[in-house]
Amino acid sequence: MCSTASKMANDSTEEPLGKESPEPECNIYEEVKWFNKAEQNQRMAVEELINTETSYVHNLQLCISDIRDHLQKKQLPGIDVEGLFSNIDDVLHISRHFLTGLEAMANQEHEQLLHISTLFQELKEEMENIYKVYCGSCDQALLLLDIYRNDPRLQKEILDTLHTTVPHTGASDLSFFLVMPVQRVTKYPLLLQKILENTLDSDSAYEALSAATKAMAEVNANINEYKRRKEVADKYNKAGYLTLRERLARLNTHSITKKTTRLSRLFMHEAGIIPKTEDKEFDDLEEKFQWLASGIADLKENVAYFLSNTEMFLGSKPHENELDIEEGTRQQCCRLAGKLNSTILPEFKKRLKRLVYLPLCNLSETLKGPQSLIRKRLDKLLDYEELEEKRNETGSVTYEEEATMNTYLAINSLLVSELPVFNLVALKWLEQILHTFVVLQRDLAKQVLQEAEGEMAQLLHKHLPEADFWKMVKDTLSQAENQLYSFSRKFESVMPSPVVQPLSPAEERRVLLLVNKHGLDKLYQVTSNISGSKDMDLTLQRGQIVALLHDVDTKGNSNRWLVDAGGPRGYIPSGKVQPYHLVQNQKSKMEMLAPNDEAEKRHHSYNSPATPSPPINFITPAFQVVAGYAFTGRSNHEVSLTPGQPVTVLESHDKKGSKEWSLVEVNGQKGYVPSSYLVVVPTPEPPGWNSPAWLLPAQQT
Repeated sequence: MCSTASKMANDSTEEPLGKESPEPECNIYEEVKWFNKAEQNQRMAVEELINTETSYVHNLQLCISDIRDHLQKKQLPGIDVEGLFSNIDDVLHISRHFLTGLEAMANQEHEQLLHISTLFQELKEEMENIYKVYCGSCDQALLLLDIYRNDPRLQKEILDTLHTTVPHTGASDLSFFLVMPVQRVTKYPLLLQKILENTLDSDSAYEALSAATKAMAEVNANINEYKRRKEVADKYNKAGYLTLRERLARLNTHSITKKTTRLSRLFMHEAGIIPKTEDKEFDDLEEKFQWLASGIADLKENVAYFLSNTEMFLGSKPHENELDIEEGTRQQCCRLAGKLNSTILPEFKKRLKRLVYLPLCNLSETLKGPQSLIRKRLDKLLDYEELEEKRNETGSVTYEEEATMNTYLAINSLLVSELPVFNLVALKWLEQILHTFVVLQRDLAKQVLQEAEGEMAQLLHKHLPEADFWKMVKDTLSQAENQLYSFSRKFESVMPSPVVQPLSPAEERRVLLLVNKHGLDKLYQVTSNISGSKDMDLTLQRGQIVALLHDVDTKGNSNRWLVDAGGPRGYIPSGKVQPYHLVQNQKSKMEMLAPNDEAEKRHHSYNSPATPSPPINFITPAFQVVAGYAFTGRSNHEVSLTPGQPVTVLESHDKKGSKEWSLVEVNGQKGYVPSSYLVVVPTPEPPGWNSPAWLLPAQQT
């Protein structure tokens, strides 16, 4: 048709310009033909997006309501249902929301493309956060499936569930459903790109479609980066659960050299020889995390003591003993105490353990992962600084060194992005535990008050005037004070005095060196065992003597002190030491341990003139040996021990010279006990007696 039109135009001589007119008609026809095909492809791509999303949401619903629920009802002990399905509920929620938006504009062709673009961009952040979690845990879920396949019983249960709940899908393995979200999120940018390729540049929705395509491509890139960081973190977290044999197997010349280099660089940091890499954002996050971890550990310890004290109180059973009070009051008191011991307090203890202590233990357990990753970050930071210096000097690093630097960047980025979320979740968890603890205490007080009101109504002082009542309270408390004081004096008279063990020459020399180097006012005593959790932290036993060097750490934190432990130096919590007051000892004995100046002078050809030095009173702290654990003697050559019992060590070895057994004297009896059952503690100062001042309410006139 086009060639015929051209021929007719060429034969005509009356209209010379007419020969060019048929060509635009041909181009227009081709453009219309292309436009119709592009529009058709565009429409098909949109329909594919909507139809596949509908099928995807349907399969997610089957996965949750049929497969997962069926496995949960079976309650199989070997299958981790939560680990398999992760946050699939969140995936279904966002997918339903997205599908509802797609279907709402299905019949509005002119506005549909713009609406699809807007919908993707509005849900971009939420999609990324949800799919990031699911895709990050999908590999672990597939690994669990591999483990279950090796167990014929579990594999049979999973296949039975699939055949029972979703036989029409033809799925032969659970992985078919588990990988659907991973496949779907990677399909979104491809579907958008297909729609974009069949959209004219002049279309009003072209720019929005282009932006949506880039947004979903960015979502997939961020998810992949998150998975890479998580794989690095998982790799180093697993190392925290290695056995001692596995750790030793990892030691080689390369690892020892690497650790030595890190330690050397760390010392240079602390000494100020080389500057540290400053990362204020991470430092602030880590400080908040460490404060949170410290608070959780202290609360867990206090709740454990609270449970232990409650158990001891329940074991005392005062209602079964004779009370030195009036007969009528005694009966009422015994009835109330019996009720408390039989029902109220045991139930309170049970709820406290289940609702407070066990959640605290679980929360404390979740801290191990971030703590391990934070320690590993410091190791990798030291490697990164070393390699960064090398690159600045030589201009390049090897492929392995580049990978090491990227590992630090991955761990740091992961911590910076995840620690705020973890801190927030852990804080909310802790708040809920504290709220539960308060509610339990309130319920206990309410129950005790209800039980006591019935008994109190029968007491004689129920109808006393207020002035007479408070007078009776004061007299009763004064009487109780006198009885307690008398009991305390009697208890002190019958209890054996603490056995002060002499310090070994090495221990005396260490204390003497601390006094000479730092002065008496710098000495502190450790009040409870300290386990170092960070680099440069010391691990000390209760009763050890240290000298204060700095009352703040390098970050200006006054709760972390730098101390000298008579050899090693490092940081300890300031709340676990107290000023130590030395006791007087024989000066001559300590002077014998002091360096001999004359002997020192003989080693040098020149000695500076002697300068007068102030006299030093050599004094040593008093210690005693006590039983750290219970021990039952099995023959006449052994003696029994109870925890905390004072012990006099006669010989620190047995007759064969073995240090595993010590000859001791306990309550006048001599015999052998295991040396590991004995501990050295400082001698406690005898408590003074301070009479409390009772503050009574002012009497109304």
